[in-house]
Amino acid sequence: MYIKVRTLEGAEAIITISKLTQVEDLKREIEKELNVETDLQRLFFRGKQLENGYKLHDYNVNLNDVIQLMVKIKLNNIENEATSSNNDNIEEKNINKNIKKKEVEDIELTEAESLYYKIGDAVDCIDQTYGAWFEAIIRNIFKQSTQILYSIQWEFDDQVPPINVPESSIRPRARCLIPFDNLSIGQKVMINYNVDDPKEIGLWYDLTISKLQKKRKLEELIGILHIGSDNKLENRRVNPRGEIYAVESPKLLSERSTEDERFMISSGKRRRIAAACTSCMDNPRRKCRECGCKVCAGKEEEHNLLLCDECNSAYHLGCLNPPLTKIPDEDYWYCPECKNDENEIVKAGDKLKNSKKKSTVPEDKKNNSPKRDWGKGMACVGRTKECSIVPPNHRGPIPGVEVGMRWMFRVQVSETGVHRPHIAGIHGRETDCAYSIVLSGGYEDDIDNGDEFIYTGSGGRDLSGNKRTAEQSCDQTLTRMNKALAINCNAKLDAKVGATAQDWKGGIPVRVIRNYKLAKYSKYAPREGNRYDGIYKVVKYYPHTGKSGFRVWRYVLRRDDPAPAPWTKEGKERIVSLGLKLLYPDGYLEAMKKTTSSNKKRPASDDLEDIATSKRSKNAFKKLKQETYKMEDKLINLIKEDTLNTKLWDECCATISDGKSIFLKRVMDRFLCACCLEIVYNPVTTPCAHNICLICLKRSFTSNVYSCPSCRHNLGKNYKIEINQPLSSALLLLYPGYDGGR
Repeated sequence: MYIKVRTLEGAEAIITISKLTQVEDLKREIEKELNVETDLQRLFFRGKQLENGYKLHDYNVNLNDVIQLMVKIKLNNIENEATSSNNDNIEEKNINKNIKKKEVEDIELTEAESLYYKIGDAVDCIDQTYGAWFEAIIRNIFKQSTQILYSIQWEFDDQVPPINVPESSIRPRARCLIPFDNLSIGQKVMINYNVDDPKEIGLWYDLTISKLQKKRKLEELIGILHIGSDNKLENRRVNPRGEIYAVESPKLLSERSTEDERFMISSGKRRRIAAACTSCMDNPRRKCRECGCKVCAGKEEEHNLLLCDECNSAYHLGCLNPPLTKIPDEDYWYCPECKNDENEIVKAGDKLKNSKKKSTVPEDKKNNSPKRDWGKGMACVGRTKECSIVPPNHRGPIPGVEVGMRWMFRVQVSETGVHRPHIAGIHGRETDCAYSIVLSGGYEDDIDNGDEFIYTGSGGRDLSGNKRTAEQSCDQTLTRMNKALAINCNAKLDAKVGATAQDWKGGIPVRVIRNYKLAKYSKYAPREGNRYDGIYKVVKYYPHTGKSGFRVWRYVLRRDDPAPAPWTKEGKERIVSLGLKLLYPDGYLEAMKKTTSSNKKRPASDDLEDIATSKRSKNAFKKLKQETYKMEDKLINLIKEDTLNTKLWDECCATISDGKSIFLKRVMDRFLCACCLEIVYNPVTTPCAHNICLICLKRSFTSNVYSCPSCRHNLGKNYKIEINQPLSSALLLLYPGYDGGR
């Protein structure tokens, strides 16, 4: 593998090295590259100082990781030159703090009376964070210049202090349920709705009805959902579950009847809302380790519950081991499960402490250990990134992955989500189906005819001793991955004789990747790397006595992809038009430039050479130009509607001429959430022109952090969270199904 060593001044060196390399050997390599003596080197990786006597594997150094190099300086008599200059700025800072005091004076509020409400009235108040209506009680009425303000207390949350709201944020408590048959189009009602999961119980919002649908067992309202005072979500389907409240209008105090006065007194009953804890459903008498103490599950003595800053779990001070007598003075506290292992925490200058990863092989057995250095190859490199566009159980094509795309190593295929396992040939779940397979010529019974091939199932081999492949030694069974691939066939599962699909195109799609090792047995294999060849369907599967004499399960798969196959004339032209080339890991080409010329491995070929040597003449090949990505009209209109991100879209559209894959990668880079580091889902565009996921921003507001996660711009406690619908729709068009991964 290869790593990067970077100095504080920015100088960088790429070093090809093994995971089992000793730290002192690494220092000698650095001395050759950067001319820094080994005695003057201090190496740091992920907060730990690399000490002599340990291997890179002990510090979890992986492919393309960056190790920081600090060069020691020999000091003579230069120790306290800068101390005097640092003290000069202390007094200036203290003076600036005193100058900024009393810049904002409190605005005086005087008690007043309202024409519509009085102290003690039960009302509904809109919460600006969620945009929903909650039950509240009026505690006081004030006047600020000409405006009337109401001090309200949330009725079912005594821990939150009273807040002042304008008259437009409150209204009489909803009390009248309206039957579904009495509703009319254009009417505004209050219903329960869950924005994230419409099938679950949510919060109470206003809905302007635009359509009524009544079926035998289902009643639905379709209309405009009002979140807050300004945000509107159109064409929302709501199942009211029999609870539809009329929106009450305020009445003058002089016009209130005796019945009105009775309704303005709280009944003490709360409208149903989604439970904060799904385990105990917010039952205060029920023990729960989710919302109570993680150890005893009790909810008593809330003032003695200590929250972990990592997992947010609560612990009673007395339930900890050892127990605590008071709240810790530290800014951050971590529970025993989240606290880092003491052996993994190393102070600068200290040696790495013994841990499970430190070799404990006795001295007398070290000579018998294998001599092979397994830390050099790419097969031992773990994933440096993970596909988050779609979930692991995604069926069908991956958004942004074109037929004919090639990757140098299997680990890259795993990182893109096309085929997640590093080594296994089938990716699937026995209870679901198979999602992808790899053809690499590992089984002697495989037959590849391009658009159709016969694939041999897995199992029946003795892989003990850390083997990756072996001869067939027993019969295969239709279990695990073999069963998963059989489920893809559009036929009833039969574990004895197999089955044949009557309508094979109706089966579950399978992504197929061909590996360069297949070239020994098939002319359809790529010359280098791993190639995505599109979607195939299982036509039939059946047991068969293989060449080894043991029973194997065979699968007939047939291509069912609209894109032309990469080995055809049309497919090769499409690869050139899209600008698809062999993809390498980050930093791989730079590392390979530094290797010696003794490596005689055939250089990576390109599909351009394949077309140049085909029947098409060279002159005709020169005329073949790269195809620019043509956006759909619907996508173009959505981009124009997203005026808040015009600059970002302009940067993305500038890469359209480079092909669709480059364009999608640029969109992914520009519209990345700063919190979850994934493509924004239900994006909220802040006034400072940053895009954050709706859930991420709500989580930030719940933690009383009211600033932009990207630039810390103050958004304010009353910031109205609105989803950027044009941006959300555009991303779903570009990455169909990526919402399933969120």
